Amino acid sequence: MTRVRVTAPRQSATATPGRPPYAREVAEDSDAGQVFIRSLIRSQLRLAVVVACGFLVILGAFALLLVFGPGVADTRVLGIPLAWLLLGVGVYPVIGLSAWLYNRAAARNEARYRDLVEDK
Repeated sequence: MTRVRVTAPRQSATATPGRPPYAREVAEDSDAGQVFIRSLIRSQLRLAVVVACGFLVILGAFALLLVFGPGVADTRVLGIPLAWLLLGVGVYPVIGLSAWLYNRAAARNEARYRDLVEDK
């Protein structure tokens, strides 16, 4: 009688044995796979450009507020100029929000891509 030690399921096992993995269509270099990949790349690029432009618009609005806002450049909070606080501290939440929105939308794009490829 031999002993068998079971430690964990195989890593190479598929989650749904009846369906081929979604990467198979792309790996076959078919026309449909190439269209799906180009579509994913275009949507991710568009998302990156939109998020980057949105961030730059908000950063530009901060700068315009400091230049054209009456008295903003002269205002001090706890001895620190308000301009420094806005650009030094106020920008980080905008960066975090931009990154969070981008990550969420990119994951949604990839999930749509997976759904398209798995339907094939």
